[in-house]
Amino acid sequence: MSSTVVIKDKTPILTTFLLPLLNVHASANPAASSPPFFLGISGSQGSGKSTLVTTLAATLRTYPHSLNVVVFSADDLYLTHADQVALRELYPDNKLVRHRGEPGTHDIELAKKVFQSLHDQQETKIPSYDKSAFEGQGDRADELSWEKVNGPYDLVIFEGWCIGFRPLPDDFVEEAWNKSKTSGKGTLGKHLLEHLLFVNTKLKDYGTITDSLNALIHIDAEDISYVYDWRIQQEHGLISSRGSGMTDGQIIEFVNGYMPAYELYIDDLRRGSFKAKGKQLRVVIGKDRNIVKVVNL
Repeated sequence: MSSTVVIKDKTPILTTFLLPLLNVHASANPAASSPPFFLGISGSQGSGKSTLVTTLAATLRTYPHSLNVVVFSADDLYLTHADQVALRELYPDNKLVRHRGEPGTHDIELAKKVFQSLHDQQETKIPSYDKSAFEGQGDRADELSWEKVNGPYDLVIFEGWCIGFRPLPDDFVEEAWNKSKTSGKGTLGKHLLEHLLFVNTKLKDYGTITDSLNALIHIDAEDISYVYDWRIQQEHGLISSRGSGMTDGQIIEFVNGYMPAYELYIDDLRRGSFKAKGKQLRVVIGKDRNIVKVVNL
């Protein structure tokens, strides 16, 4: 599908892509002890990713599919507040790790443990993160509050803004940084090269998780700058419901912290995170979040 289309409900497109893969996986892994299918869903802040994941999971849990679906987010794998503070103090000049968000601010060892437990069809506690703790700096929720799930699992959906990002050669990062500094475009040139390379090195640790995925769905903004407006819309909604929130200026500064990773890694993700064709679906959306194009990579 390459022409512009207006589709508000993306779920049928996702299930059309996913169900054949699930069937093949189930046929190849018939035992209850066999690993579940791991699906990554990647998408920028404000793209509607979380709502889409909730709808997709609900659809697959009900008849005629009736699958045991586990959903969790990369957001729930951020470092504890204490560890985030320690990281910030260790690299006080690196604005990219001053707050949670960029690669390097997730607990990858915890992610590996959760993935392995689900893979082995074990009873698993799904981590949870409280973004409101410490006046919005956030902290991992008490383990007693984590959801406990039981297998046998059919499908694990792992969603997040940087799912599927792959590290780049250092010279590529340097080239992109030089272009940004020379042109004045983008955010890369506003950071030190060594800080960008730090994040790029940290992203290498995420490879084990990406390689564990059987397939990936990428909800891709036609123009990544839409993230600013989408995030502002989200915050205005939160302010209406709870009476407080960030100012528009604070939101822009917040999104600026994520933008270097988008600028570095989004093009590579658009070309595909996997070598095998048919494992990734790219769903391009316009500013109104309606589908513009769907590409099976």
